[in-house]
Amino acid sequence: MITPTLGSLRVNGATLHYEVRGQGPLLLLIPGGAGGAASFDGIADDLAAEYTVATYDPRGMSRSALDDPEAEQQVAEHADDAFRMLELLSPEKPARVFGASSGAIAALHLLTAHPERVQRLVAHEPPVVEVLPDASEHRALIARVQETFRTQGLMPAMAVFAAGLKKDGDTTEPKAQIELPPQAAGRAEQTMANLPYFVGRIVPSFMSYAPDIRRLEALSNRLVLACGQDSRGELPYRPAAFLAEHLSTELLHFPGGHTGLTTHPAQFGELLRKAFRA
Repeated sequence: MITPTLGSLRVNGATLHYEVRGQGPLLLLIPGGAGGAASFDGIADDLAAEYTVATYDPRGMSRSALDDPEAEQQVAEHADDAFRMLELLSPEKPARVFGASSGAIAALHLLTAHPERVQRLVAHEPPVVEVLPDASEHRALIARVQETFRTQGLMPAMAVFAAGLKKDGDTTEPKAQIELPPQAAGRAEQTMANLPYFVGRIVPSFMSYAPDIRRLEALSNRLVLACGQDSRGELPYRPAAFLAEHLSTELLHFPGGHTGLTTHPAQFGELLRKAFRA
């Protein structure tokens, strides 16, 4: 296992914790959900054989402290954090970027705001539900999640959220928990600690974000939209599939579902490497 070089970067309203491994052209990995830099532990070492791999805890998550813990969160500001990372670690050359889930939303904004800094972006299941024809239903879902969080607390709100992400008409009970690699299991405590911030601050802001589709059309040769092969029909899958069809680009399928990065790290990392070589 490679011991990463740790650093901190002062940005507007926060101090970001980041980690760097390997050598070669820069590959910036932007985590999603309630995860931080550690969510890439399963793939970062392998990728570091070919790239300088950088990842970080998004503002407000894990070791990246906010100046004001109650500050509202905006996609544009999170994307600017990623831009500052690129400016710090690859000031001369555009970088490869991977974003997962909410991290993919920040990455889409990064691409449209600073295309000169991004050589290629792989965006895995960005839940930009505002692009969908039934966006109003998903706005209502987010409102229900927020009201449940306010009145009943975290776990009931997560249950409402999880139910809304399932396939249309899917009334099955959640699948039995997949046995996770030890590293992933060890991250569970930190992920739980991040959940209130994720549900209360990130979900309502990020899932109300509407990407600039016309800008994405102009930049589609640098954008790879990706989904989990087991995610078909689920809400996080649909926006990426919609955008890929709209942009007339291929939709790349990764192993596993929305969290395939965690459940299938070896296969996920290998496919990601191929996506950046293409």
